[in-house]
Amino acid sequence: MSNRNSLNQYMDKAVKHYTSLFTLPSYKKSLAFSALTCLLAGALHTLALRYSAFELVNGLLLGFVLFALTVLLNYFLRFYVFAEDPVYDLRRLTALSLFCWVLWLVFILVGFVATGFFGSVWIVRLCLLGFSAVLTLRIIVLYSTSSSGTLRFMVASVVPPLVFLGSFAFLWSSVTDFFRVFMFLLFAFCVAIGSSFLFVAVLNNVGRKTVGFPSLSIFRAFLLNWIADLNAPLENFLERLGEESDVDVSILRFDTENHHVFMIVPSVHPGPFKNIGSSLFPFMLKDSVERKFGGVACVPLGLLGHERDLASQNESLKVIEHIVAESADVKAVEDEATPFVKVQNELTTVCCQIFGETALMTFSLAPNTTEDLPPELSSIIQERAEKLGLKKFVFINAHNSLNGAVDLKNALKAFESTAELCLEKAVSLDKKPFKVGAATVKPKEFSLSDGMGHGGITVVAVEVDGQKTAYVVFDGNNMVSGLREKFLSALKSMGFHDAEVLTTDTHSVNAMTLNARGYHPIGEVMNHDKLIEYVSEATRIAVASLSPARVGFRRVKVPKAKVIGEEALEKLCVLPDMALQLAKRIVVPLFAAAFLLLMLFSLWI
Repeated sequence: MSNRNSLNQYMDKAVKHYTSLFTLPSYKKSLAFSALTCLLAGALHTLALRYSAFELVNGLLLGFVLFALTVLLNYFLRFYVFAEDPVYDLRRLTALSLFCWVLWLVFILVGFVATGFFGSVWIVRLCLLGFSAVLTLRIIVLYSTSSSGTLRFMVASVVPPLVFLGSFAFLWSSVTDFFRVFMFLLFAFCVAIGSSFLFVAVLNNVGRKTVGFPSLSIFRAFLLNWIADLNAPLENFLERLGEESDVDVSILRFDTENHHVFMIVPSVHPGPFKNIGSSLFPFMLKDSVERKFGGVACVPLGLLGHERDLASQNESLKVIEHIVAESADVKAVEDEATPFVKVQNELTTVCCQIFGETALMTFSLAPNTTEDLPPELSSIIQERAEKLGLKKFVFINAHNSLNGAVDLKNALKAFESTAELCLEKAVSLDKKPFKVGAATVKPKEFSLSDGMGHGGITVVAVEVDGQKTAYVVFDGNNMVSGLREKFLSALKSMGFHDAEVLTTDTHSVNAMTLNARGYHPIGEVMNHDKLIEYVSEATRIAVASLSPARVGFRRVKVPKAKVIGEEALEKLCVLPDMALQLAKRIVVPLFAAAFLLLMLFSLWI
């Protein structure tokens, strides 16, 4: 279980690495700062050659020209060179220009100072060195992030620095020999391209050794998903890295005179993030079942982790199609159930209700953190249940609290004893006819970036011998600690004997924000009173639809689904960290050597 937690942490860290590398200022801020750096660059460069108040005006005029050229070139790149590139819109091109100007300005500032001591030729030398640095930066950034062809990315890398250098060079006629400048530019192109591609090749080699693919190709695929919601590029890698595995699915079907209610728990983890793999799986399955049969469906999380992420949305659709077909064959014939049983100790909470011959059990560590629980737990509990004469089971990870770290080894032992006691109590109770009602509400003011999945909030209400209980299912990735208890209190005030609150662990909400976690659990940025109102609304609708029900259960197996697998996922998770650490080790010696070569050549000018 510690390995499982480490995998979750590695994946969160990997997503944060990817997103933080392309976190940029707004278009207006980039534009304003670009204007400022251009004006400074023009003024300092001109003053270094001819120091006077009049030349300051000329320098500011040059800065204005540089800024105007920056804006025009960005428009040219956006609408002609990168017209079909989803990454490079005007905001990102302007941000790249800003970073380049800041870098160039540092060289111009050093040249301005050096000119006062060693002569005006040094502003030319440092300006050319700045050009080389900007050219190198643009080649690396655009190669790593652009999905356009080689010619387009090279045009975008080379043309802007050359145009800006030409603007500076108008002032150099009395300072240097243009033939020597031309020779330096040829040498600078060779050094910039050579050092850039050597740097890129070393980073790509990390990916080839780790997962069999270039590191920057994977990074580029991630950007296309994060920026343009394109899932295919990254899923192509995941499918090639994935492995075939059978998917077990527990289908609990309730039929009444007026509607159908499904609780489906597949051995599919809804990850890894956003719309990649099976991240949308709970909603996709819920939506497909409801469109096929009507009524209400919910897809809470089973006992499993990220090693059961499906490799692509196509795999998700194949699994869903199989589940929907199998759901049609589930016969709801048993009409009795036990009351709801909840057993708690100092660490764990286990709930159990037996419908016909099927035990429905939920597991929670709330108010402590309840994250992914291992499939070994289901094997242990199943063995205990079979000794009590039970042979059909649905095991649900409530996944309903985030509150620091938990010793999962101790939690596993605590679950074993609590679950055994809970099963014994449930088995000892008489079964009675029961009623079921269900409803879903979808809060319009809460979005994926707030932590609310497309499936909204589903409430399944059950009444046995006058005892009303509820299963509340949020389509979200966990919830803040203490919120579950607020929902339980609200439900008790509505006349419910007890309830349990569950989340689907959908990862459609992951990689949607740039906070420390990379997503918001339910209740972190949502108004709690408003959430309670929605739960109450769904509960009232569910209670209004309560009617005598029959239940059916079927455990099915979907063969040969492509899952990412724990080994491949772990490699993908550690890859950005490995590449980043290597980049830190080689960036200084590699580019220092390139700078030294260029510096020595510039002395010839």
